[in-house]
Amino acid sequence: MSVKFLNQNITVNTVRPTGFKFPVGLPIATSNTVVDYLVVAGGGGGGGGFNGGEGGGGGAGGFLTGSNFVVGVGTSYSITVGGGGPGAPSELASGSNGSSSIFSSATTIGGGGGGSRNGAGINVGKSGGSGGGAGQRDDASNYFGLGTPGQGNNGGNSANNLGPDAESGGGGGGGAGVAGTNGGAPGSSVGGAGGNGLASPLSGSPVTYAGGGGGSGTPVGALGGTGGGGTGANGNSGSSGGTPNTGGGGGANGPSGAGQSGGSGIVIIRYAGAQTAGGGNVSSPSGYTVHTFTGDGTFATNSDFRIANTTFSIN
Repeated sequence: MSVKFLNQNITVNTVRPTGFKFPVGLPIATSNTVVDYLVVAGGGGGGGGFNGGEGGGGGAGGFLTGSNFVVGVGTSYSITVGGGGPGAPSELASGSNGSSSIFSSATTIGGGGGGSRNGAGINVGKSGGSGGGAGQRDDASNYFGLGTPGQGNNGGNSANNLGPDAESGGGGGGGAGVAGTNGGAPGSSVGGAGGNGLASPLSGSPVTYAGGGGGSGTPVGALGGTGGGGTGANGNSGSSGGTPNTGGGGGANGPSGAGQSGGSGIVIIRYAGAQTAGGGNVSSPSGYTVHTFTGDGTFATNSDFRIANTTFSIN
């Protein structure tokens, strides 16, 4: 015998979230649900530059995965999916950091914005889930952003310029798997490649997330890291933003010297067996149920809760 709940407004003696309706016919969870999860924050925006292509790539959003997390019967969680950070508006500013993604106690940090043509270290690569790459630098200091341990890696550095008119390639943004590559020295000022991301199998087949954005350079801009990292510009052309819902960092230097935006994040929750929860986009790869959140939402397990003043049918 199954219980089929109709979409009625329930206001008394219920544990389901206000305004949340489970799909009609959804099986009732009679025991705790054990889930695996992936939480990826938004990627950082790429740095800006001018003509020579000196911006650093945006850092990837923080990447966290976990298993055997216990969700109680009738429990709900608010899901936050972080947005990508805007790219630098010009060579006079760094890219902006991405936003955090959240599932329960798993909070990932947005990727660091890429550094811009920073001279004496003014518009540097920012720290984040993974760090933004350094823009052109005119001294021996390190201007790349730092990654968050357990979530990502550092951005790449830029070579020290030989003088105020020399051009060095921007560093690549850090990725979840590896750090960004350093930019090339003046005379061979290629951009540094974005760091590669990491793969997750939770959606049914391995998908790579959280790649760093490529640094810009002349004559060659760099590719972003695997996992949605955007491409760095050759001069001020050919750059791209981080891929949406991967947490990829934005590529450095776009039109008019502005950096490209980072990609938004994602949250994926998977458990064995038939669907016993609501929220997100639901799929059913072999033997599992997967809830994919590409924007904010609620993940909640169904339950054998008390019902008062509502209508239900028994089949």
